[in-house]
Amino acid sequence: MKKIGILGSGEVGKALATGFLKHGYSVKIGTAHPEKLDDWKSKAGVNASVGSFSEAATYGEILVLAVKGKAAPDVLKQAGINNLTGKTIIDTTNPIDESKPPVNGVLSFYTDYNSSLLEQLQAVAKDAHFVKCFNSVGSSLMVNPQVKGGTPSMFICGNNDNARAEVKNILTQFGWGTEDMGKAEAARAIEPLCNLWCIPGFIRNEWSHAFSLLKA
Repeated sequence: MKKIGILGSGEVGKALATGFLKHGYSVKIGTAHPEKLDDWKSKAGVNASVGSFSEAATYGEILVLAVKGKAAPDVLKQAGINNLTGKTIIDTTNPIDESKPPVNGVLSFYTDYNSSLLEQLQAVAKDAHFVKCFNSVGSSLMVNPQVKGGTPSMFICGNNDNARAEVKNILTQFGWGTEDMGKAEAARAIEPLCNLWCIPGFIRNEWSHAFSLLKA
C-alpha cells in the first residue's frame, strides 16, 4: 500500500486525501490545526491519520502540497526540506494575490508570465520532484470527475520525468486524461488556467467544469 503525505488540511487537501483512500492508498494529512480534522478522520477509516507537516512529509512516499500559494514556501520548510528529498510532490498551489479582489472575475497573481510558483518552490526544495497538478479544477471534481463530453484533461509539468509518470498514473486512477507539458517552465502557462477556470464561477456562479484538450 503506497503512502501519501498531504501537506494542507483545507478542502483540496481533504478531497485528495479521501480520493487516495478510495483508491487503496494510506494517507497522513499534515496540518497546523489537527483539531479541525477530527470529523474527517472519524469518517476516513483505519488507513487515514493526521499529524504535523513534518510527520506527513516523513510518512509519505508521494506528497501533495495543498495550501495557499503564499504559505507554500513556509510549509515546505516546516515539513523539513530533508524530508522532501527525492520525493514526488504534487503541487496544487496557485500564486493568487489574496489582498486584491477579482476584477470582472479575474484574479490577481503575484507572479508574472516569466515566472511561476512551481519554479519558486523547486528552488526552495531543490532535491524534491515537484509536479504541477490539480491547480485548475475545483476540489469537488478532482477525483473521478463526472462531466459531460468525455474524460477531462489535467495539465501537468515538472523537471523529473519519473515523477511526472508517477503523477500520470495517479491521474489515470482518478479518472483524468493527462496532458504532459514537460519541464517546470510550463507552469508559467498552467498556473493561469486557475484564473480561467475561476472566471465563470465569479461572474455566473458556475463551478462544475473542467478543461479538455481536443486533438484532430
